[in-house]
Amino acid sequence: MENSVVFTQEYKDFIVNLKSKIQSSQLKIATTLNSALLLFYWELGEMISYKQKEAKWGSKFIEQIAKDLKKEFPTLKGFSRTNLFYIKKFYEFYVDEIVQLRVGLNEDMLFTIPWRHHIEILNKVKSSKEAFYYIEQTLKNSWTKDTLALNIKTDLFQRDAKSINNFQKTLPHPQADLAKQSIKDPYVFDFLTFDKAFVERDVEDKLVDNITKFLLELGKGFAFVGKQYHLEIANQDYYIDLLFYHIELKCYVVIELKNRKFIPEYAGKLNFYISAVDSLLKKDDDNSTIGIILCRDKNNIEVEFSLRDINKPIGVSEFELTEILPENLKSRLPTIEEIEKELNE
Repeated sequence: MENSVVFTQEYKDFIVNLKSKIQSSQLKIATTLNSALLLFYWELGEMISYKQKEAKWGSKFIEQIAKDLKKEFPTLKGFSRTNLFYIKKFYEFYVDEIVQLRVGLNEDMLFTIPWRHHIEILNKVKSSKEAFYYIEQTLKNSWTKDTLALNIKTDLFQRDAKSINNFQKTLPHPQADLAKQSIKDPYVFDFLTFDKAFVERDVEDKLVDNITKFLLELGKGFAFVGKQYHLEIANQDYYIDLLFYHIELKCYVVIELKNRKFIPEYAGKLNFYISAVDSLLKKDDDNSTIGIILCRDKNNIEVEFSLRDINKPIGVSEFELTEILPENLKSRLPTIEEIEKELNE
């Protein structure tokens, strides 16, 4: 009779290592299969595109292909009329840029993301340049299809790295570039949802309760530290609207919300908060604290003048609320300053 396995720590470590190798192999197999499928779709799309232009087989050429392939391969998925149209479009949408690039980073990316992500892009994106941006961001941030769809819907391509800031002057390279890439303009916050009748107090509660969700649009790398974060300076109490720590930048990020148009005084106040965080919270291995002002509107020239002689890194972006409320409620929405006052009482 064989002896039972002795569950020593060495054996447990062996199982953990074995599990890791299996999971890694599964991922590699899935990635390889996905790339093979996309390469096949590319070649099939090329064949369909060429034949539709050159052959005289009638206007319902793709529909007939779908029917014939269904007869030949009744259990095989991927050859429906709709998917064949997407396969053709997949080839035609990217072919000019791929021909110009020959073999390169963009081509590698093209055959890496899942097919359902490609369908989302083909449905919503107009240019190959914008499409490759979303492909790259999907790979970099491991976006699901739903996350990709949301970022396309809110036009992240146009908003990414578009804020007015002084990062190049106040931060060392490459932190300045990374900081600039981490900020959008505008931010789109769709947070007000009601499924029943509500009164003004409900709106106020919803705003306060969802300020954190409000800023999830910040993107990858931001770790939430606190709301109305308290600082004591010279025996006076001060409260930062929102405080984050950015994992990749390795620094604190101070965010001030202003439910109105930007005015120069906001930059001075944020500069004060950044100095305070650098002195009171920043550790020796942290990089310089960054500040972001989120406002409802701004004049870019006015912002540039306001930041010109400030030596702390500050970016200024607008934020938009996409929820459309009845006109009689819009006038009753509290400002961010009113919320701050309520939180401090």
